[in-house]
Amino acid sequence: MNTNLEQLRDYMRSKGVDAVIIPGTDPHQSEYVSDHWKFRDWVSGFTGSNGTAVVTLDKASLWTDSRYFLQAEIELEGSGFELQNVEYRGELAVIMQWLAQELEEDDTLAVDGRLFTLREANRLEQICGENGFLFATDFYPADRIWNDRPSRPMSLAFVHDEGYAGEDVESKLTRTMEKVEETGADSILITALDDIAWLLNLRASDIDFTPVAIAFLYLSDKDRVVFIDSSKVTGEVKEHLGQYKVRIKDYDEAYKFLEKRNVNNTILLDPDKVSDTMGQMLMCDKIYGTSPVEALKAIKNEVQIEGFRKAMERDGAALVRLFMWIEQNAARGTINELDVWEQGKLERGKSDLYRGDSFEMICGYREHGAIVHYTANAESASTLQGEGLLLVDSGAQYLDGTTDITRTVTLGNPTAQEKHDFTLVLKGHLALSRAKFPVGTTGVQLDALARMPLWQEAMTYGHGTGHGMGHFLGCHEGPHSINGRLNPVALQPGMVTSNEPGLYKEGEYGIRTENILLVVEGKKTEKFGNFLEFETLTLFPYDSRLIDTTMLTPEEIKQVNDYHTMVLERLTPYLNEEEAAWLSIKCKAL
Repeated sequence: MNTNLEQLRDYMRSKGVDAVIIPGTDPHQSEYVSDHWKFRDWVSGFTGSNGTAVVTLDKASLWTDSRYFLQAEIELEGSGFELQNVEYRGELAVIMQWLAQELEEDDTLAVDGRLFTLREANRLEQICGENGFLFATDFYPADRIWNDRPSRPMSLAFVHDEGYAGEDVESKLTRTMEKVEETGADSILITALDDIAWLLNLRASDIDFTPVAIAFLYLSDKDRVVFIDSSKVTGEVKEHLGQYKVRIKDYDEAYKFLEKRNVNNTILLDPDKVSDTMGQMLMCDKIYGTSPVEALKAIKNEVQIEGFRKAMERDGAALVRLFMWIEQNAARGTINELDVWEQGKLERGKSDLYRGDSFEMICGYREHGAIVHYTANAESASTLQGEGLLLVDSGAQYLDGTTDITRTVTLGNPTAQEKHDFTLVLKGHLALSRAKFPVGTTGVQLDALARMPLWQEAMTYGHGTGHGMGHFLGCHEGPHSINGRLNPVALQPGMVTSNEPGLYKEGEYGIRTENILLVVEGKKTEKFGNFLEFETLTLFPYDSRLIDTTMLTPEEIKQVNDYHTMVLERLTPYLNEEEAAWLSIKCKAL
C-alpha cells in the first residue's frame, strides 16, 4: 500500500474533497523545483520534471509526456497510480475529461491555488462549472500531512557581476517599466525566479541546476520591492540592491503586501506565470498580459554572447577529457553510467567559473539511451562495455554562460543500422544549423528541417527540436522554441536555441545530437528583406565512426569538416599534448 496516497485520501475525506490535481511545480511555475515543493513526487513516486497527478477517493492517475513514459512506468509500479499513456503537455482539459467520468455532480475538485496560474485556475473553474462540479483553490495538503517535508531552501544570494551580465540593474528595471507602462499599467508583479534573477543581477542555489533565489518582485513607478528570506541576504546583496532603490522584505510578507495595494494602482499580471492565489489577493485594477521580462531576457547582449563562446570552449575541453576517459575505461568494464556523470562534474569543475551542472546528466548506454530523459541511479546504472551506443546529454553552469550538449558515440563495433540511424539524425541536425531564413520566421517553420530525413523513412521523435537557454540561468528558457507546436514568437538576433533531433528505438538504443545555436543577422536584400542565420556555439566533434558518408551530400560533408576544423582550432589551446592529439583524430576530415 502507498501510505502517502492513503494519507492524502484521509485528508481529502476530512475536508469534503472528492478529487485533487497535483502538479509538479511550485508557486513560481519553475521547471525544476526545490524538494520543499515536491508533493507530487511524495504522493506518487514519480520524479520527472513534467507530470501531473490526479487523486480521487478510489483512483489515482498520472499524466506526463512521451519523454517520461518509460520512466513513469518504472517509478509508478506498485504506487497505486495508473499512468495515462497519452501525450500530456499541460492541457488541463485532458485531465478534466478523465475526471468527468469519475466524479458526480456537486462533487468537489480542489487544488492548491499557489501551484496553478491564473489562467489554469480560471480554466479549471470553467470546466467544473460546465460539468456541475464544485471547485476550490484553498486546499493545502502538503502543509498538513507531509510531516517530514524538507524546509524551504536557504542558500545565500550573491551578485552576478555586471562584467558577466553586460547590463546593470537600473537599465533592466527601466526597460521593463517602459514596457509595463505601454500596457497602461503602473506596476507589475514578477514571480518567475529566472526573471527576478536576471532583473536584479542576483543568483543563488535554491533550486538544483538553476542558479536562482526563491523570491517575488514588485515593481511600480514609485516602488521596488523584492520578497526574499532575510537569511539569504548578505551585506553585499543588501548594498547591491540598495543602490538601485530596491527594498527588501521577507518572502512570506508578499501576500500581505499585495493585499494592501492601493485601489488606484493598475498592475500588470502575466496569467501564465502568476499564481491564482497571489493574483486573487490583489484588489487593485489589473491588466492581464505577457510579462515583458522574458522577451527582454531572451535577447543576449554582446557581453553575454562572448561569455557563451568562452564557456563553450572550456566546456568542450572538459568533454575532451571526459570522452577520452570513457574510451579508456569502457572496454575494461570498470565504469557505469553514474560514473560518467561524476567524471563529467570533475572535469568541468576544473574551471574556476564552474558553478555546477545545468541539469541531471542523461547518460544512457544501449537501451537506456532510448529513455529520452533517463537518469541513472545505483540500481539502474548499466556498466559500459567495449561496444554499443552511448548517449550523453549534459551541461554546465558557468558565471559567463550556460551549456547544454548531447553526443551519441559508439563504444565499439557499430552496426550498419546504428550508423544509418545516426546519420539520419545528423542530417537533420546539419540542415537546421545551416538554415537561412527571413526576419519574422518562427521556430515551427524551421522544425521540419531537422525531422525531414527521419520522416522520409517513416520515423520521428516525440520531443521538441529546440529550446531557448538562459545566460547563467535556466537551461530551458522561452519565449521562443523550435518544435512542431505553434509558437508565435519569432526568432531574433541574440536569441540562443538548442538544435537536438533524435531517434529512439525502445529496447535497443537512443541517438541524439545537440548543439547550441545563436541567431545572428544574415544577408540584407532590397527585394526580399533581411535574413537571419545561425552561429554554432557548441564545440565538440561528432563521432565520425558512426557517420555513413555515402548518405551525406558534398555540402553536408563540407559542413562537418568545417565544424571539426573550428572545434580543433578553438579547443586545442585548452588541451595538453595527449588531449590535443586525441581531438585531432576525432576531427579528421571525412
